[in-house]
Amino acid sequence: MNPTPAIRIQDCNGAPICGNGQFVLYWMIAFRRTTWNFSLQRAVEWAKRLQKPLVIFEPLRIGYRWASERLHRFVLDGMADNLERLGPLKRHGIFYYPYVEPVEGHGKGLLVTLARHACVVVTDDYPSFFLPRMVRAAAQRLSVRLEQVDSNGLLPLRAADQLFVTAQSFRNFLHKQIGLHLENFPQADPLANVALPRLPSLPPAIVRRWPPVSAVQLHSAFPLLAQLAIDHSVKPVDYRGGPKTARLQLLDFLDRKLSHYGEKANQPDDDCRSGLSPYLHFGHLSSHEIFTELAQRRNWTPARLSGAAQGKREGFWGMGPSAEAFLDQLVVWRELGYNMCSQTEDHDRFESLPQWAQATLMKHASDPRPYVYSLEQWEAACTHDPLWNAAQTQLVREGRIHNYLRMLWGKKILEWSASPQQALDIMIELNNKYGVDGRDPNSSSGIFWILGRYDHPWPPERPIFGVVRYMSSHNTMRKLRLREYLAKYGCKEETRG
Repeated sequence: MNPTPAIRIQDCNGAPICGNGQFVLYWMIAFRRTTWNFSLQRAVEWAKRLQKPLVIFEPLRIGYRWASERLHRFVLDGMADNLERLGPLKRHGIFYYPYVEPVEGHGKGLLVTLARHACVVVTDDYPSFFLPRMVRAAAQRLSVRLEQVDSNGLLPLRAADQLFVTAQSFRNFLHKQIGLHLENFPQADPLANVALPRLPSLPPAIVRRWPPVSAVQLHSAFPLLAQLAIDHSVKPVDYRGGPKTARLQLLDFLDRKLSHYGEKANQPDDDCRSGLSPYLHFGHLSSHEIFTELAQRRNWTPARLSGAAQGKREGFWGMGPSAEAFLDQLVVWRELGYNMCSQTEDHDRFESLPQWAQATLMKHASDPRPYVYSLEQWEAACTHDPLWNAAQTQLVREGRIHNYLRMLWGKKILEWSASPQQALDIMIELNNKYGVDGRDPNSSSGIFWILGRYDHPWPPERPIFGVVRYMSSHNTMRKLRLREYLAKYGCKEETRG
């Protein structure tokens, strides 16, 4: 097996390895899975090299913005899967420590205390939300080496040393570079046949102060959720999180839906969407696993990459139109967002938009709006537009919006908000509060695309939008089959109208 590629490893603090430590510590914060995970693979490599037990520490903190029953439950589902997988491996020197913070601040000091007993700490290199700040803060406090490992996408984050401002420019770069990285995938199961020295238990003082969550609590999560100071108005979705469900969703998509993906993906009444984005966001699923499963079904090898099609949306992978359309979303568009977040500190601010977009939006910032809604009205789906209300209802109810309607959803928020900055704030709030796949580089790309990121000017100049791309509910109703969608998510009065 190939070792973890050096380009995916970053030493965060320059501290030494402590050979006298009791174990290697994997601080699992983004890639919450035991398969296809470069971070876990790297931690196993250290444990083997040092001949130490491995502690996999998966915490769930409470004091983050938008913490809710919906998001917590999705993570807890994954913890239940991980406990089921890792619990029996204790006899092989692999110790799983799932910790759910009961009140804000209770988990403070836990990582530092664990690290005092560790030889080295390995964590996940995720470029968005609060995680980069959290890792930087930890690096300053730990006296033992802290490494962060990139297991985000097929192209390593540090393979690109520049910011790409269009999908086309990134696609050109990725197509030229990706062949170098297709032979260096993470191990499908880095824990297979691993035998390390046993760790009977963690230091008792640690477990007493910060008790791990139990299997009973994880499998019956609602009593646990009810005790936590999180948003109880945002209820869990009716689909489960976790690596086990993620894999079932992947196989169902590849076996039943992928063949229609290219031609029907924009139609809300055709259920050919992958449904994988929440699992990718929470690290329950790896893009490497998705790609491998797809490639195996096509008997694909890198020899089928087309140099003649480099930079084109179709033809580069040599897998057929539907697969090519899906890979353009999974690899190009998803990893384009990761490039933005890893290259810029202000990627979630209005000022990060292209200059042309900022200029045209600000030129029209004082234009009269036909409607101006408050955040409360947006949140409650109380606009004059039945289609927009249905899209928002889907987001609140299911934690997702059909991809095409998500674009319209954002364009109308821009049109019916007092300013483009306010529109951005509203989109971020609604998307991150209700979307299971929110707070992610990929969903951030979708929000900022509404305002012109990765796009180009679209004349003629219009009120409010300027030359930012315009969309209307009327044209969307003409393009898409929406009767069933409106019947499902619209109110009865609106559906009859």
